[in-house]
Amino acid sequence: MFGTLIHLGIDAALLSAFLAGIRRTTGLTPKLSDVPNKDIRQILRSYLEFGEYLFDFVVVICGRSSSFERK
Repeated sequence: MFGTLIHLGIDAALLSAFLAGIRRTTGLTPKLSDVPNKDIRQILRSYLEFGEYLFDFVVVICGRSSSFERK
């Protein structure tokens, strides 16, 4: 049970970071204005902001690594 929750949490974080990457490269983002409930809309906004943070964090880590280079 606990392992499943961790797995789902990691999957959710990866999806959020993936959506942040799409936003950064294309400018496309989910249309949150179509969500009728303002509380759910705020939760989704926070979820997407977490993905932005996670994406930035991974970029910094990869930028410091000798295994990656900028071109």
